[in-house]
Amino acid sequence: MARSKEFEVNEVLDKAMKIFWEQGYEKTSMSDLVEHMGIHRRSIYDTFDDKHSLFLQAMDRYNGKVSNTLLAEIKASKTAVEALHKIFEVMISEAEDTPSGCLIVNSAVELGPRDTEVDSRSLESFNVAERMFEQIIEWGQRDGEFSSTQDAKEMAEYLHNTSVGIRAMARTSMDKEKLNRIIHISMKLLEK
Repeated sequence: MARSKEFEVNEVLDKAMKIFWEQGYEKTSMSDLVEHMGIHRRSIYDTFDDKHSLFLQAMDRYNGKVSNTLLAEIKASKTAVEALHKIFEVMISEAEDTPSGCLIVNSAVELGPRDTEVDSRSLESFNVAERMFEQIIEWGQRDGEFSSTQDAKEMAEYLHNTSVGIRAMARTSMDKEKLNRIIHISMKLLEK
């Protein structure tokens, strides 16, 4: 008779996501995963197949959580300017129980050049972010908050590039005031 799982998959996946986010894929050993996830090695293999599959599922989980957070911030915003400020604030603020930076950016840098699945997931995440920025810019252009002389798609690509840099710098001990200045300058480029 098969034993039932004695853990909730999303809870242990969140723990794996956090350790991969803190240490990266290569530095995270199976022993680290066993310790941080609080389940046996055999359960990891039975549930997630292998370390690489677990990592990909952790990336997907991270993407889903970040997307939900950003969409909630956008929906709660009354203006496009407010939506952009909230998005950038999420990117530079550190939740008490999460590592700094961005798991997707970290993974793209660490593994993207040699892991097609990580590269594919990273690029898809980047494309989704650019579309989100483009929609907000178009909203701001329609409402007269942003200049219509700039192409929304091109500005979205620029803002996404800025956000990737900000998330990478947030991983360091960079002064948050400097990150806020970068955001301020980027926002000024959209103004009328």
